[in-house]
Amino acid sequence: MSRWRALPAELDPSVRRLVESLRRLKDQSGLSLRQLAARTEYSAKSWERYLGGRTLPPREAVEALARVGDEDPVRLLALREVAAQAWGAARTPVQDGRTTDGPEPAPGPEPGPEQGDLTPAAPPGAGPSAPRSLRTALVAGSVALVLAIGSAAILAVRLTDGPGGETGTVPPPPAPSSSAAAATPEQPAYACRMSRADGRWYAGISRVTGETLSYGDISPEVAEAQCLLRRQGISPGGIDGIFGPLTEKAVKELQRRSHLVVDGIIGPHTWKALRG
Repeated sequence: MSRWRALPAELDPSVRRLVESLRRLKDQSGLSLRQLAARTEYSAKSWERYLGGRTLPPREAVEALARVGDEDPVRLLALREVAAQAWGAARTPVQDGRTTDGPEPAPGPEPGPEQGDLTPAAPPGAGPSAPRSLRTALVAGSVALVLAIGSAAILAVRLTDGPGGETGTVPPPPAPSSSAAAATPEQPAYACRMSRADGRWYAGISRVTGETLSYGDISPEVAEAQCLLRRQGISPGGIDGIFGPLTEKAVKELQRRSHLVVDGIIGPHTWKALRG
């Protein structure tokens, strides 16, 4: 397994989680960067940037690595969408990195166990800037993607209490449009079916009481926590099973109300407050 170079300290946690997942998958494949480039449409230099945290990989590159590693791409694509929101306008637009029919300079030697540096310096004056029209198209595509994600994330879900206030159902959000479906990976539809047993509230998705959840996690347990947050009148932004920034903000608000440590992480004490 390669000894990877430490990722930049300023890298957002969601981007860091994506890069670390891609690194693990690359290591499991046993392929070098040159071999990986031969198995995909992306050059070795592009993979150096993606796996070094210098450039956010495009969706197609994530799917290509998932195919090489024989892994379901849905989780990786969901991580990539969360990372894309945090990437920010301050960074350069996502570069495609596909290889072309024209000649390309041979990639530098791949870092071995003692090197570990995935980002060799480019020669001075190399790489002319992209034409303005191409750059504009890339930025426009990125903005459209982020808008589609944001619209799905803030979709309101209405909680309706049943007789006696003991049960309730939150209907799943309406199906996304064809353009939104093309921009985001398909996620399971969750419905909050609230019930109370042994003095605790449950949403009918998961009955865990102590599993630790934090920013970037994607699971049914996250959807359960989102339902319980909404029951207490704190909006997590949507019942989608993705622990994103809105869910983290809602968890911190619950922790403040419950006089717990405000860290945005769901642990045993926060679960107790959620189910209380």
